[in-house]
Amino acid sequence: MVSGSAAPEDLAEVLRFIGGNDHFFLNLAMPACKLSLDAARDIPGATMVVAMARNGTDFGIQVSGTGNQWFTGPAQVAEGLFLGDYGPDDANPDIGDSAITETAGIGGFAMATAPAIVRLVGGTVPDALATTRRMHEITLGENPRWSVPVLEFQGVPTGIDVSLVCRTGILPQINTGMAGAVAGTGQVGAGLVTPPAEIFPAALHALAARVPTR
Repeated sequence: MVSGSAAPEDLAEVLRFIGGNDHFFLNLAMPACKLSLDAARDIPGATMVVAMARNGTDFGIQVSGTGNQWFTGPAQVAEGLFLGDYGPDDANPDIGDSAITETAGIGGFAMATAPAIVRLVGGTVPDALATTRRMHEITLGENPRWSVPVLEFQGVPTGIDVSLVCRTGILPQINTGMAGAVAGTGQVGAGLVTPPAEIFPAALHALAARVPTR
């Protein structure tokens, strides 16, 4: 845009919009994460989660080794900070597509690299550091391209493994905005949420059922 023929006032308006919209990059990050995760789909026996999504009623995951099958449970209400006079009774159960970023290893998984996020979602800076460390316990590896300086530049935890979630009891951590329970209210706060625990054993059971019998 800068090197093109756009009128300066139009360019300035675009840049003001981007600079003033905290969620602008999310619209680029979500499809990028989705595309990268799609490369890991449909590997026989693979236990890696390739999608997480929620619609305000249900929370679902898809796993590489089980194709397009969804494993669902009830969406949870996030715990966090509320805007203005809103409170927990005003929040809808978790909704939105942004959990695809946690599936890829950023968002709540990378809280240690942006500890100031706790001022938006609640908690403390030590909580942010502990969250990223904890997510390493349920992932298959780390992504060196997305490094965490405060953790000696280790990569963000990447590749949620349903077997590790079942073994440790640790659930993926998601940073989320809270939508109002009444349609048209908009965002009432932001906080932290996890998937319903039962969907991971369900996925692991389905994977086991696909193992050929001898």
